[in-house]
Amino acid sequence: MPSEEHAAQPAPFDPAVTAALFGGAMAGVAVLDTGLRYLYVNPALERLNGVSAAAHLGRPVFEVLPEIEARVDVLRKVLADGQAREITYTGQTWAVSDLEQRYWHGAYHRLESEDGKVVGLVAIVLDISASEIRNVELKRARGHLALLDTAAVSIGTTLDMDTTCQELCDVVVPVLADVATVEVFPPDVGNRVRHAPQGVVRMRRAALASVPGLRDLVDQFSRPGEYIDYQEDAAVPRCLASNASVKVNFRSDEEFGAWGPAPERAAAYRAIGIHSALVVPLTARGLPQGALSLARAAGSPPFTDEDVLVARELAGRAAVDLEHARRYAHEHSIARELQRSLLSEPSGPHPHVEIASRYLSAEQGALVGGDWFDVIPLGNGRHLKAIGDVMGHGVEASVAMSHYRSLLRLLAYDDLPPHEILEQLDRMVERSGTDRAATCLIAVVDRAVGVCELASAGHLPPVFIDPGLTGRLVEVPVGPPLGTGFGGYRSTTVPCGPGTVLFMYTDGLVERRGEDIDVSVGRLSGLAMPVSGKLVDLLDEVLDRFGQDAEDDIAVMASRTLR
Repeated sequence: MPSEEHAAQPAPFDPAVTAALFGGAMAGVAVLDTGLRYLYVNPALERLNGVSAAAHLGRPVFEVLPEIEARVDVLRKVLADGQAREITYTGQTWAVSDLEQRYWHGAYHRLESEDGKVVGLVAIVLDISASEIRNVELKRARGHLALLDTAAVSIGTTLDMDTTCQELCDVVVPVLADVATVEVFPPDVGNRVRHAPQGVVRMRRAALASVPGLRDLVDQFSRPGEYIDYQEDAAVPRCLASNASVKVNFRSDEEFGAWGPAPERAAAYRAIGIHSALVVPLTARGLPQGALSLARAAGSPPFTDEDVLVARELAGRAAVDLEHARRYAHEHSIARELQRSLLSEPSGPHPHVEIASRYLSAEQGALVGGDWFDVIPLGNGRHLKAIGDVMGHGVEASVAMSHYRSLLRLLAYDDLPPHEILEQLDRMVERSGTDRAATCLIAVVDRAVGVCELASAGHLPPVFIDPGLTGRLVEVPVGPPLGTGFGGYRSTTVPCGPGTVLFMYTDGLVERRGEDIDVSVGRLSGLAMPVSGKLVDLLDEVLDRFGQDAEDDIAVMASRTLR
């Protein structure tokens, strides 16, 4: 009997010994040679892979299990440097499973012979699908919550519809989709856009976003601002008609063809790798505003039912913002038309009086203000000029402005001095229940005498420009705004001979954030008539100089008596 020190050393891989050690193990165990071919698999691995031991032997991993991430590169590194490694991989084996995706954790150790020669690997594999799926779902849920939090502060930052649509697209790409578009129902544009043919649903693309690699390809279709004609059985019309989401994971060209607005466009979408699509309605108060279309391409996973829920939540929030924007646009249009009708260019009250006026809206998106002006002929060659500003914005301000203007015209014909007109106007407005105060400056010019009588209800002072001179600010006693019921107005009289220009304006011309109003008004004393001598050129120069950074609407009026 040989001594222990001369006993035969076990081979690096002995099938019988390996089977005895690992045959009853709960984990899957395999022995691979240096070519990554199976030399041994235990029963647990047979069950995990859904393949008998005999079908494994002599075949490489990637041939036996073509639908998993074999990570051959990692296995070869273990063979090369002898450092044990652990990896988690995913895919599908031949084993029957209800899971769309399975996960395994593998540990790999190099096998060496007695003389140090590398002979293969030992792999120990555990199925971690249940825990990994929970982790994936938890991560996805956290991502969706973060997306909703982002949407809450990123969508609806303005009252502009297209901006809101673009914000929605920018939020969902790339977190929820590779491509996102928003189509809305076209506005009432009269004859500027032809009517859609029968059986066609016409939409206007309001926004588009995509991952960088797809932007150029997607842009070749329809860009924001363009109109798209959808067949009635396409996804967007079906979504709008049913007020329900439409989700398609494309398995055939026929399915894809039923999705797109036209066969050639559907084919083009298919060509750039889009494989999963989702359309959700933008509905507020039961009324459809449009549709959000999402698409995934290349390696992105198909849309899930959970993705649909998140998309519906985002679309619902955005739809409310779109409804607010649409209502604002409608109100803004009404107010603007009302104001425009009341601010038509005033005609000269007498042949010897020249009048010019301008109205400049504030920056895009601002609400319509209550600025107004008027010129009223009086008896004995006199005329009244007035300019005012109703507090607030929107339709209510425009209606109040119309009310003030009508009352002023009524009082002007009583041939009262300016301060008494303001007194009576203040009382009439208070009794009428109008809840919007207004500033007003009245100037009554007597051409025969060459004087101008002024009174102010909280309005900024006028500028007089005498022939050949620069402007001079005239201090007018300032009473409280109209509609307060306080009264106490006073008039002042200043010279105003032929050729003297009277310049009147609203506060939007001079009010600037962070600047004292007196400093802003003081700059007007430098006004001078342009070389042309035309009043319209004076107003254009004033607006170019002072109106560029205006935060409110501006009304300006210039007048002069002629010889």
